[in-house]
Amino acid sequence: MSAVEAAFREHRGPLLATLVAELRSFDLAEDALQDAFAAATSQWPGGGVPQRPAAWLLSVARRRAVDRRRRDETLLRYLPRLITPEARAADNDPEADDSLQLLFACCHPALGLEARVALTLRFVAGLTAPEIARLFLVGEPTMAARITRAKQKIRAAGIPLGVPSPHDLPARAEGVLAVLYLLFTEGYRSHRHELAAEAIRICRLMPPAPETTALLALMLLQHSRRHARLSDGNIVLLPDQDRSRWDSRAIAEALTLLDTPAPVGPYRLQARIAAHHAIARQAADTDWPAIAALYARLEDLTGSPVVRLNRAVAVAEAEGPAAALDLLDVDLPGNHHLPAARAEMLLRLGRTAAAVEQFDIALALAPTDTERDHLRRRRESAPGTGTG
Repeated sequence: MSAVEAAFREHRGPLLATLVAELRSFDLAEDALQDAFAAATSQWPGGGVPQRPAAWLLSVARRRAVDRRRRDETLLRYLPRLITPEARAADNDPEADDSLQLLFACCHPALGLEARVALTLRFVAGLTAPEIARLFLVGEPTMAARITRAKQKIRAAGIPLGVPSPHDLPARAEGVLAVLYLLFTEGYRSHRHELAAEAIRICRLMPPAPETTALLALMLLQHSRRHARLSDGNIVLLPDQDRSRWDSRAIAEALTLLDTPAPVGPYRLQARIAAHHAIARQAADTDWPAIAALYARLEDLTGSPVVRLNRAVAVAEAEGPAAALDLLDVDLPGNHHLPAARAEMLLRLGRTAAAVEQFDIALALAPTDTERDHLRRRRESAPGTGTG
């Protein structure tokens, strides 16, 4: 990986957030930062990599932004921070991060959920429009148009860039945490470790609050298993994972976070469930009755059919597949995990034909090759299918 590529991966998101905060323009920030990376591509190989790459890129991007706005003869009107002592001082602090201010703007309640997620991925996490389009299985023009409409709405509505007042923070924080969890979940599901790590990084910037701490703990616990979840491109289920490959430092941090007394909310319940998995030295040591009880509390709190699905998996381990199958009489359109779970329960009950039928439904719904390959192997392992 070249020095420019490494800088792009490490610094693009925070730099873009800083530039948007200063320039008050998504488009100008993107263009200026793109100019800076283009300059780095041409200058770094011959002249050497700067000692502080982020500071170099930020300085160049600011100059390019000045040039662009000078061409429009609007510099003094729209770009005051670039000529203030505060902006010049910020050059000496390349670690300064405006991601939190930008995050609250991207997650403003005036925007729809899809727009919030797309803007957060683009301007806080620093993904490109083609990358976001691939994540959400839509065409690049569709995603680019979605991002453009969201930016236009921010401008038209005059959505401020900044952290809300203490009075408004709790209500606004809930929406931000939901977007962060979606961002993490997408990275976790698609095995995009850098995307999950970005959600964790941004969550650390949030003002401290019980559910924020709980979400951070939850993400750390889930992310701790990242290196054990795939083997040669194949999914490794939780009971079969090599637990020595789990990130013990992330687990220890998460457990410390959960030690702090706090009200029990959805993220805290999920984190406590993940903690039970983390502390089990081997799969056989997992306290499944405790996990099933926590899922029951979470279902009472949320009414979510996805929670019911996960509860059923825990009940299967605690009480057996028949009790779990009774819980799977729920409706989750388009979700391949539901028929996959039904198939596993039916298989354990010896109802092979019905299990194969559910595996076929799950295969038709699974969104990635990795998941389809896993389901196909499970289907072929069923007795009487010719390969099991």
